Amino acid sequence: MLFPVAVKVPTMQDTTERGLSHDEVATLKHLALLGALEGEEKVSCAGVADRLDASTQTASRRLQRLEEAGYLERETVSDGQWVRVTGAGERRLESEYADYRRVFEGEGGVDLVGLVTSGMGEGRHYITLPGYMEQFVDRLGYEPFPGTLNVDLEPESVRRRARLSGLEPVTIEGWADEERTYGPAYCYPASVSAGEATVEEAHVIAPERTHHDEDQLEVIAPVKLRDALPIDDGEEVTVRVTER
Repeated sequence: MLFPVAVKVPTMQDTTERGLSHDEVATLKHLALLGALEGEEKVSCAGVADRLDASTQTASRRLQRLEEAGYLERETVSDGQWVRVTGAGERRLESEYADYRRVFEGEGGVDLVGLVTSGMGEGRHYITLPGYMEQFVDRLGYEPFPGTLNVDLEPESVRRRARLSGLEPVTIEGWADEERTYGPAYCYPASVSAGEATVEEAHVIAPERTHHDEDQLEVIAPVKLRDALPIDDGEEVTVRVTER
């Protein structure tokens, strides 16, 4: 588990995603419906404009904006352009899907399935730091076991993970001591199940900056999850993330 950030350096996603307009999201959705999620799809600005009831110039600007934001890859040819929605674009659409699901189904939870794996052993150190532990006790209502449960998500759960952006996390603020600055993290209420056993009180924890990939999940709880369930490396668990 990592909270090692001295100063948050804005990434491409940080600086562009916040400014993505509803019209640009609609354009991204249109391209996905055409098949640009599965592979390259050939489109024209005129065709996109007609579908979205916009001018050709407006459609061109939207496509350019999506490309600049990292949601779309484009290759211009003589009679149009080949486009493909990127992984970041897919996650943005997954976030929209999560919002609409909450509106129409009242369902804010998401099940994430994966295999237990050994971490790098840093969870114990960072969780027990006073700047974090005091906030865990105050905001989560418990003192976490010193360590995290590390889960390698299956491919479908990697896709579903984007829906967490539609849920409201518990924010653990960043802090500093005399030697360094530690970054913030976001905690999502969850339960963890393995076979017929379930631990109801847990949280998925997502540091703001980490070198972990999207297919890796970390979970904290007031108990040692490996013993409470019980589970070992290579065993499957389901992490049910819920609304606060």
